[in-house]
Amino acid sequence: MNSDLPSPAIRRVAIVGAGAIGIWIGARLAQVGCQLSALARGATLSALRSDGLRLQSGTKPLIQAAVQASDRAVDLGEQDLVVIALKAPTLAEVAQQIGPLIGPHTLILTAMNGVPWWFFEGFGGELAGTRLQSIDPEGRIAAALPSAQVLGAVVHASCAVSEPGLVQHHFGQGLVIGEPAGGLSPRVQALAQLLGRAGFETETSGCIQRAIWFKLWGNMTVNPISALTGATTDLIMDDELLRQAISGMMLEARDIGARIGLPIDQSPEERHAVTRKLGRFKTSMLQDFEAGKPVELDALLSAVRELGQRTGVATPLIDALLAMARLQARIKGLYPWAAP
Repeated sequence: MNSDLPSPAIRRVAIVGAGAIGIWIGARLAQVGCQLSALARGATLSALRSDGLRLQSGTKPLIQAAVQASDRAVDLGEQDLVVIALKAPTLAEVAQQIGPLIGPHTLILTAMNGVPWWFFEGFGGELAGTRLQSIDPEGRIAAALPSAQVLGAVVHASCAVSEPGLVQHHFGQGLVIGEPAGGLSPRVQALAQLLGRAGFETETSGCIQRAIWFKLWGNMTVNPISALTGATTDLIMDDELLRQAISGMMLEARDIGARIGLPIDQSPEERHAVTRKLGRFKTSMLQDFEAGKPVELDALLSAVRELGQRTGVATPLIDALLAMARLQARIKGLYPWAAP
């Protein structure tokens, strides 16, 4: 991947995925002068056209930002920055539609949960260049989105959609961004400065995969368990037997990380303590499950299972959680029966 492309002045910004995280990012960027567009449909599209992006953070005044919204990318035109904040199951389809947003110097920032399709672009040692079958089996995403223009982001915040177009921000302001191929390029630093002015606690990473894997290590278990049980995070952490099972899954994933160059020097118990400090909240997967939306099992669990197979690490506990969560989601119509 080429990270030496020019760093454009970022003014025109399109949000692809005007849900909790997309609106959180977009509304903040509007406060520092960015001209916003959003690709949306249905009730969200109607809400954005009538009321713009709306963000409520605690008792602070409501942020309401004007946005040009459409269900056709061609109506929005070429952008300086495209923020992809979709749920992973919808990306392959949407990626085919957003070509008109992307010019030769457009930055594409992926702010999504789990393992992204570009994870092994310029990274991974023996696995470098690997396309994960669990994420992009036919290569449709990679073919649609120019790899040289992609940047990765890891979100450390809790947000929820109150109604179409309106997001409640609960806690956290963190964004970690970086080049898939590593290093701290001028365009990453320029974007970090813009995000900092917008009020985000922004970090740049010379290995964004490390930040992705560390976040995944914490939420690959709690998210699907919350969907299976309907429990908030505090109840999950308070159950000793369940917490022990989660620790076992985390040890399996930690072994995989060590083999792909992403070692974790923290114990599961130390990570549990961090989760406890966040208090009581519903995970994003539980929110999706309750709303009848497709769930991100492949990006959070199937990819880890596949990496275990590729690196020779057995994952019996992860496999069991994936099997149960996947069957539940299939019965509810939130995950395809034909998927592996």
